[in-house]
Amino acid sequence: MIRRLLIGVLLGLAVVVPVTAWLSVARADAAPQMPTQQISAQHVATSQQSISRAEAIRQLGVVRASIDQTLELVKQGKVDEAYAQAKTGYLDHFEYVEIPLRVVAPDLTADAETKFAEIRGLIKDKAPVDVVRTNIIELRRLIDDTERRLTDTGFDAAAVVAGQSFLIIFREGLEAVLLLTALLGYLEATKATQYRKPITWGVIIGLAATAVTYLVLRSILAVLPVGREVLEAAVATAAVAVLLYISFWLIARLEHRRWMEFLRSRLFNAVSIGSTTALVLVGFTAMYREGLETALLYQALVEFGEGLGWWIIAGLAIGLIALAVVSYLIFRLGRRLPIKTFLVCAVLLLMATSVAFLGNAVRSLQTADLVGLTPIDGLPHAPIFLSQALGYWPSVETLASQGVLVAVYLLGATWLLMVRPRRTREVRWASG
Repeated sequence: MIRRLLIGVLLGLAVVVPVTAWLSVARADAAPQMPTQQISAQHVATSQQSISRAEAIRQLGVVRASIDQTLELVKQGKVDEAYAQAKTGYLDHFEYVEIPLRVVAPDLTADAETKFAEIRGLIKDKAPVDVVRTNIIELRRLIDDTERRLTDTGFDAAAVVAGQSFLIIFREGLEAVLLLTALLGYLEATKATQYRKPITWGVIIGLAATAVTYLVLRSILAVLPVGREVLEAAVATAAVAVLLYISFWLIARLEHRRWMEFLRSRLFNAVSIGSTTALVLVGFTAMYREGLETALLYQALVEFGEGLGWWIIAGLAIGLIALAVVSYLIFRLGRRLPIKTFLVCAVLLLMATSVAFLGNAVRSLQTADLVGLTPIDGLPHAPIFLSQALGYWPSVETLASQGVLVAVYLLGATWLLMVRPRRTREVRWASG
């Protein structure tokens, strides 16, 4: 019976989560795009006669710097200099980018041209700083879209994003399976196996609620009267907080023990009174807590995985297969399976994912002009898809925030693995 339930849970995950993610990716990728591989040889040859894609991407870096400088000059009230800078950034640099861009995204080319012209007009008419600022934020987004259209996804970025997707579903799913196995084992030990069905229904409802939560989250974020970059930063920050919490596996293990005790007490009370509703709630609670974390983490991954959506789904599918295999081994081998090793390895890699999320969050705030932007010219720039996947944006603010997070992990690990055990041993020695 336990085996059938675990198989049912995994089948539910295999249906609900990929379908939900597919709907999200399909919506995000609904705009018509022409992949690099589909460009005709004639178009490529024509583009290369004027400017290569590599040079166009290099020019985009100069355009970004020009846009940033334009905004700073506007804030300082230097209207003439800001207008000259805006004009230079477009005529001397972005016009070169338009040559290959027209081949792959003529609509985007027109949008960018229009936005450059609007900004110059606003500056010339001495429009309020906030109005110019809002348009420059939109232009920054268009420049990012331009680089995505001119850049190949690349194996590195695809592998990183697929790996992150794999880790999220594997880690969260494994903990849910462990909880359910413990609960069903408790029913087995207390000879109350007749109550498995309500637990099963609770798990199914929890899976459905996870999918609904993800879709509702996306719908709410889409209509909130806040800038896209601010929403991205908020979602990423929340995801970092979740990953920071679950990453300290020793603390999480203690919390897991308390959580397990809570569920068992709920299960004991439900069995004692024979309440079907209470048993359903136990199954739902065990599943939905992990599902809520999963929905939030995938929300952040999708937000910063623009152009990599199908790789996110690929990682999700592989993660579900791995979860099915490990779940079967847990049932067959029990404690002989190195669950602790699996969880520790997954958590260590999720720490790196949280660092990437934080870098992307700070960069979104920089795009929205809510956090300062101090570029580090000596550091290399990665292709935009790889930058998204790694959260690598070479500025003082992004790298400093990521450095702080890494320091928190190192200090926390030092305390949990070295300092606290030593103090515990000293206290026991003194009391003994």
